[in-house]
Amino acid sequence: MSRSAYGRRRQDGTAGDDALHRSRQPLWGRLLYGVLWSMVLALCKLLFRLRVEGKENFPPGPFILSPVHRSFIDTPIAGMATSRRLRFMGKESLWENRPLGTLLTVLGGFPVERGTADRTALRAATDVLALGEPLVMFPEGTRRTGDRVRRDDMMDGPAFVAARAGVPIVPVGLGGTVRALPVGSFVPRPRRVIVVVGEPIPPPAKVGGRVPRRAVSEVTDRLFVELGDLYVEARVLAGQEPPQA
Repeated sequence: MSRSAYGRRRQDGTAGDDALHRSRQPLWGRLLYGVLWSMVLALCKLLFRLRVEGKENFPPGPFILSPVHRSFIDTPIAGMATSRRLRFMGKESLWENRPLGTLLTVLGGFPVERGTADRTALRAATDVLALGEPLVMFPEGTRRTGDRVRRDDMMDGPAFVAARAGVPIVPVGLGGTVRALPVGSFVPRPRRVIVVVGEPIPPPAKVGGRVPRRAVSEVTDRLFVELGDLYVEARVLAGQEPPQA
């Protein structure tokens, strides 16, 4: 399905209506999310011996969940960290398959055109948070390689949306997902996977009703440091590397 089906403006000029429509989900969709979440959680515990550390760090209201990204299973694994229904952005090409696109939408996904300033997607992200729902945003943008998080890979997207919505960012380290589903593999392997939830990072402060670019970068800097520490901790708990002295 083309981008115009999701990102076009309405003829009356109310571009935000489309974003809000993409943010809301029917009751049956929420019920389906709960059922599938329980099934995936049971499967993850059986296959990956999944354990979540730091659940007490989740704030009660809306927030941006920002995990490290190294494997295709990072999205469902991060979603197991909380029973609350999560929303997430997905690359637009996934919606070209109509059945898959419908399922992703029901489960809380909405498409974003990679490499462009998709204002409708950003508006939808803000609407999701305004409706009180947590939003998943990978600060590295796409899957990366390596045992450490690199500042050059970090994007300001989570900090920017957090500033617009006035919500905190919750960093999340994922350990063991690369071994559970390595790049090029399509069948998950029974490996230990650990999720470590960090403390919420407050959104950038507004000055005169606007958020300075420097403040956004500073929040991204803090997210980089904390995400890096959480990734190391998760890897240690998953047995991927020895504890640091």
